[in-house]
Order: sequence, then structure tokens, then C-alpha cells
Amino acid sequence: MMGVMPPGRALDIARERNLDIVEVSPNATPPVCKLMDYGRFKYEQAKKENEARKHQKTITLKEIRMRPRTDEHDVAVKTRKIQEFLAEGDKVRVSVQFKGAEMRHPDLGRKLLDQIADVLKGTVTIERSPVMEGRMMSMIVSRAPGWEPPKKQAPQPAGKSQTPQNPANTVSEGSDTTETPQK
Repeated sequence: MMGVMPPGRALDIARERNLDIVEVSPNATPPVCKLMDYGRFKYEQAKKENEARKHQKTITLKEIRMRPRTDEHDVAVKTRKIQEFLAEGDKVRVSVQFKGAEMRHPDLGRKLLDQIADVLKGTVTIERSPVMEGRMMSMIVSRAPGWEPPKKQAPQPAGKSQTPQNPANTVSEGSDTTETPQK
């Protein structure tokens, strides 16, 4: 706090200290200014913004496309893929694409989307219910609040197993001989 002073004197003080004069409140009477290293201020501000951007999670919209006559096994694979996308924190657009005469039966596409919604019940919230857009019917789903994806377990190495390969050739405790099968 240096008090009220003429602009010329403030400039002299700023030059002496090798600082800049920054107007903080131009509408005040008299205007309020601050002495600071403006270059350093801008640098620190940019650094804080970059740090905030690092910790930010961007949500992307992934899309899964199907046809009205998609087989049950393929639908199961697609629903697993949807769960993987949701586990990563993304939203998913599930689309059914119609071609030719399939356009006469939009109920098949709605039935397929409802089937997927039933399978994923509890893990997803439907943000947009199935809507027909041209030749595609789609719905948008996102991760349900409180749903945590299942943890993946590391597979056991193939060379190390708990059970013996050939139980007939085992040695029992306390015996000196190895049992061999009769031929």
C-alpha cells in the first residue's frame, strides 16, 4: 500500500524496482494499480492452467454400430465392449443401422436396443432413449452413478500349476517307492 500518487511518480518507482504497473481496478476513483512483474505473473498463470488441464478427464463419445439382425453372440460381444468403454469413463452411442427393406421394421431395432439396455441394467443410465435419425436408430448411455467396473485379475503363468499333471506317478509321504501304473 503506497497510497494515492500521481502517475509519473508511480512510473518512477516501477522503473527503480524493475517492475510493471498493472491496473487492477480501472473503474475505482482514483484507479487502483499494482506493481508486479507482469511477465512472471502471466507465466505462473499459464503454468496453473496447464496443471489444471492435466488432472482433467475428457469424456468422449464412443459409438457401437449394429444391424437389426445382429446375432445374439455378437450382441453379447458388443455389450462387453460397451462396458469397457464405460469403465474408461466414456459415454457410448449405441446405434442400429437400417438398410433397404429393414427400414420398414424399426421395431426390430428398438427391440435390440431395449435388449441391450436390459443386459446393462444397473451399470448404465440411459441419457437419450432410442430415437430414429434417418437410417439409424440410436441411444446414448453413460456410466451409472456408483457403478464400479470389475477388477481384472492377472492370469496365472502356464508353467506353474497347483495340481500335479499325472497323479499316478506321485510319491506319497513316508514311502520310499514310487507307484507306477500297471500295463
